[in-house]
Amino acid sequence: MPQTLRIDFVSDVACPWCVVGLLGLKKALSNVGDDVAADIHFQPFELNPNMPPEGQNTGEHVQQKYGASPERSQATRNAIRDSGAALGFDFNYSSDSRIWNTFDAHRLLHWAAAEGKQLELKEALFKLTFTDQLPSNDHDALAAAAASVGLDETRAREILASDEFTNEVRNDQMIWRSRGIQAVPTIILNERWMLQGAQPPEVFEQAIRQVLDGSAEEEEEPED
Repeated sequence: MPQTLRIDFVSDVACPWCVVGLLGLKKALSNVGDDVAADIHFQPFELNPNMPPEGQNTGEHVQQKYGASPERSQATRNAIRDSGAALGFDFNYSSDSRIWNTFDAHRLLHWAAAEGKQLELKEALFKLTFTDQLPSNDHDALAAAAASVGLDETRAREILASDEFTNEVRNDQMIWRSRGIQAVPTIILNERWMLQGAQPPEVFEQAIRQVLDGSAEEEEEPED
């Protein structure tokens, strides 16, 4: 009988490495097979909470935020594209790619969790953002993504037109930041073991197997 494994996946729709991390995690779970029943919860994190509605060119944003040269930025995008391709995902970056505010996407994901469609919507929003290069704050695009995974499009539009789930998402964001999460993706297994970054499938698989068989090491408490 498979063991249930709770997985909290802290991430942002605007985070390309979160796409790679999720695909690596799914591959690891597939490798573990019938030994595990994954219970995945996507937790909200905004990389750019103050991003204006019009968004910002990706290259300009990376240069301003991280001080990356155009050459280094392009090399990073190439690495992301190659990592995605190896796992079956298309990153269609161009010189016109933009980064958008993602808060409304997180509100829809909060709703989708109660509808049992959070994973499907998360994947649809990654496709919208990185493959289709559509704005992740565009209500028509978000509602269409919801409908594409079997969610009620009318209900999605109602949520987007209101401030529904705003307080819930803000509270969840505060909780995870209070736990020291400052970068994404961050993956927590059974609320005890943390992995950070877009780890290769074999790293996720090893960690999952160790949690399941009880050999995973506890994190040491800091000394006074």
